[in-house]
Amino acid sequence: MSAPTLPPLRPLADTSISAMVAGFIAMLTGYTSSLVLMFQAGQAAGLTSGQISSWIWALSIGMAVCNIGLSLRYRTPITVAWSTPGAALLVTSLGGVSYPEAIGAYITCAILVVICGMTGSFERLVKRLPASLAAALLAGILFKIGSEIFIAAQHRTALVLSMFFTYLIIKRVSPRYAVLAALLLGTLLSGLLGLLDFSHFALEVAQPVWTTPTFSLAATISIGIPLFVVAMTSQNMPGIAVLRADGYQVPASPLISVTGIASLLLAPFGSHGINLAAISAAICTGPHAHEDRNKRYTAAVWCGVFYGIAGIFGATLAALFAALPKELVLSIAALALFGSIINGLTQAMQAPQEREAALITFMVTASGLTLFSVGSAFWGIVAGVLTLVILNARKA
Repeated sequence: MSAPTLPPLRPLADTSISAMVAGFIAMLTGYTSSLVLMFQAGQAAGLTSGQISSWIWALSIGMAVCNIGLSLRYRTPITVAWSTPGAALLVTSLGGVSYPEAIGAYITCAILVVICGMTGSFERLVKRLPASLAAALLAGILFKIGSEIFIAAQHRTALVLSMFFTYLIIKRVSPRYAVLAALLLGTLLSGLLGLLDFSHFALEVAQPVWTTPTFSLAATISIGIPLFVVAMTSQNMPGIAVLRADGYQVPASPLISVTGIASLLLAPFGSHGINLAAISAAICTGPHAHEDRNKRYTAAVWCGVFYGIAGIFGATLAALFAALPKELVLSIAALALFGSIINGLTQAMQAPQEREAALITFMVTASGLTLFSVGSAFWGIVAGVLTLVILNARKA
């Protein structure tokens, strides 16, 4: 039998206002989560403003190409991002080696990622992961971001509560536009309350800066290998879990390989690594992105478009995001993730014999635990698998 033919690819016809908004919020969430860490790491390592700007440009262009290309190829909302834990790692380790050696370590990390993708080892690992644990992992990752809206309410009560109740009211009337309405109202109120500060904003195009890599054992041990472990456990594994939890069965190996190759090509311009996204991906895969799940790929495409625009003007990106009150950004990201958290918790608790393991996976992941410089996403899976094995063995 011949394979069923897919309908013609029509991204413009398939898109919607809600998809564009989801793409913009995903981009906004991706940048605000760790942009400040990159500036902190770059300044601690003595990088010039041009090198830091090139770093942002390289990541942004790579994410734009991967988002658009992979989403169109698989008609799936595939979202990529840089590694926030990786950026945090660089704050303490980048200053210990020369910048060319750091670039060499980025290349080493990228090569290891490509090997995992091309050999299929990552795909085999993911397929062995029970669906309930993958869903619990997703819910745990998103829970901390989702709960930030209530913490933000302590600091900007009027702004946050206005956005929250606007979301609920519009959700009842027209669910597709609930997040958009909250974003528009939040921006309007921020302006009226004097919380928008564009005094330091100046439009400036980023210029890529090439750095010839050098390789050293010290940089490989202190940056390359830890960056690889963090990328696979804290980014790629949760990223696949997000897709699988929302019913998108796209093969993992090609995704890992493409992001690894993109990281490899852009490393000399400062990119420390492009990986699958988890938090921002859930914004594009959730019901707020599009009522038709087969058209949600357009949200990831729009996210890629916004990545590209932001990367071109990477020199002034920090000033732009600094102009927005952080409570607005935290709140809108949380509201956009509510649906994905609900789906994750629902799927995690479906199988009675796996509920306790799923609960432990969720709790460890949501705790934010960091052990041996490895984040809670990895330890959540470890704890859940161990719980599942022990409980099954006890019942045998």
